Amino acid sequence: MSDIPGFTQSFIETNGIRLSVHQGGEGPPLICLHGFPQNHMCWAGIAPDLAQDFHVIIPDLRGYGDSDAPADDADHHTYSKREMARDIIGIMDFMGLPKAHILGHDRGARVTYRLALDHPDRVDRLGIIEVVPTVDFWEAWDAELALKAYHWTFLAQPAPIPERMIGADPLAYFDWTLSSWTHCRSLAPFEGAALDRYRQQALDPARVHAMCADYRAGATIDRALDEADRLAGHKIAAPLLFLWASAGFPAKTGDPQALWQAWCEQPVTGKEIHGTGHFAMEEVPEAILTAVRPHFLAR
Repeated sequence: MSDIPGFTQSFIETNGIRLSVHQGGEGPPLICLHGFPQNHMCWAGIAPDLAQDFHVIIPDLRGYGDSDAPADDADHHTYSKREMARDIIGIMDFMGLPKAHILGHDRGARVTYRLALDHPDRVDRLGIIEVVPTVDFWEAWDAELALKAYHWTFLAQPAPIPERMIGADPLAYFDWTLSSWTHCRSLAPFEGAALDRYRQQALDPARVHAMCADYRAGATIDRALDEADRLAGHKIAAPLLFLWASAGFPAKTGDPQALWQAWCEQPVTGKEIHGTGHFAMEEVPEAILTAVRPHFLAR
């Protein structure tokens, strides 16, 4: 039973781990991938609406929600976006889906574009919310962005330093992180059930370790993979919709849509969303639905 109305939850064994997957609706498959420090519940406010037009598939990424949280390895391959993309391909294989639309937010958006680069034949259309490519984000850092995105370097520190520091008061850390990235600087945009789920995983040391490992990969192997693709001239073939918040992270990188255009074969459809912080699906759900539905219904 899923805690998203009208959805069901199941568990799929693939790529050496067990992944939790929530799904509902009928139509073209649309896979929605969450980010940090969240899980499948970040989509709960818009998933039932999307399920009117799509077969909506919402996994918990490895290390998050109800999915397995394996220990990291020395080179951080375990939580690389390449490995996470293989998880999603495994879900598609299990479901018999040759292709799917993919919509990603935050870390899930990084899995989304990595999947599109590594498995271009498995992607129909892409949606990216609130990120620019990893290598471009690192290169955009100045003092202002370093302060805003300090967690990129903090969480990427060698284990177990960030885990121990977060573990001193995990609820305070994650509540502050969630509220500080919203437009209103509070927890008000988060429904009670979703906030409960975010706090639940914050209290699990294995998942805190996984979230740190996610960022260790972002500082090392994910950045290296991006650099290699950029040097080789690899580009995303699928049509891409990019949404970013006027008060979010990509807005601090200069021209975030131009950054994405450099990675894409086709013209990027972009829209700046106003009145929201980083968690746009929960802060301004109608604006996100209005933007993503026509993109994924287009032929």
